[in-house]
Amino acid sequence: MNTPPSILKWSAVFGAGVCLGLSASRQRRRVRYSFFDRTVLITGGSRGLGLILAREFAREGARIAILARDETELKKAQTELLSHGSPVLALVADVTKRAEIESAVQRVHQEFGGIDVVVNNAGVIEVGPLENMSWEDFQRAMDVHYFGPLAVMLAVIPEMKRRGGGRIVNISSIGGKVAVPHLAPYIGSKFALVGLSDSFRSELRKFGILVTTVCPGLMRTGSAGRARFKGRASAEHAWFSVSAGLPLISMDADRAARKILEACRAGAASLILSAQAKALVWSNAVAPGITACVVAWSDRLLPAVGSEAPGELLEGREIGRSWWQSWLTRLSDSAARKNNET
Repeated sequence: MNTPPSILKWSAVFGAGVCLGLSASRQRRRVRYSFFDRTVLITGGSRGLGLILAREFAREGARIAILARDETELKKAQTELLSHGSPVLALVADVTKRAEIESAVQRVHQEFGGIDVVVNNAGVIEVGPLENMSWEDFQRAMDVHYFGPLAVMLAVIPEMKRRGGGRIVNISSIGGKVAVPHLAPYIGSKFALVGLSDSFRSELRKFGILVTTVCPGLMRTGSAGRARFKGRASAEHAWFSVSAGLPLISMDADRAARKILEACRAGAASLILSAQAKALVWSNAVAPGITACVVAWSDRLLPAVGSEAPGELLEGREIGRSWWQSWLTRLSDSAARKNNET
């Protein structure tokens, strides 16, 4: 049976496209992307992973612009980052307010020129049973994790297009790949960010703008004290803070930051951080039913519902800890002091 000419034609076009794509990919790998003398904008850059990433970019000679809501934290972070010898601009801005983001981006353009790299890192974590979560909790998570990065990307992309390229890194979570209990608002918004980030990558690549979606597992950034808890808040804080501080479960945040920089440098499509996170994603892809059953079973090990009504949010630093909990969170507590989380 003869193959129709139209099929042969499109097969040849597809094959040629694949060859050209592979050739272009190899060419990009040969040219090492340097952060020296480039401008990097980081949301949530005053503490935690954002501050750690800012340090790494500063060590490579980049100009740093950090955005956050707390002016005192920003000034403290700016003072430290200036010690690396790079220019640092600290701007008070709330990612949930588009006008503030657009104003901050304009200010960076005025001070440093075009923005070469954007890291959407700002985040909030609310921990507790679904029954204790309110509509406002879900709305807040979406505002920060979805609409915040969207506002930043829409503000920087026109200038990146004019200059013929750029890098965007969206910090999602392993919770944006596999759902786990007692983090429903966080999980839903991080899934949304993964979809947003991947869709932007597919349409911006032709302009030389490479988007990287990062999905870390637990990291020792010291952020447990800034996470907020509902339901049986003390019990929720106990399991969360211990999980985020144990070396066999969580990843060293400095190591994670270096891997994120290398993924950004390579223009990688995605990065999943930690062997445990990769195993969970693989398990969910190969055996989603079994993974879902195991995750659902783990819910039974977590604290019971505090009440049927949405509860009060308490920050981790407002919750007392027992001696055994403090002993198990020593690494995380040390990271909190180092990364401006206290």
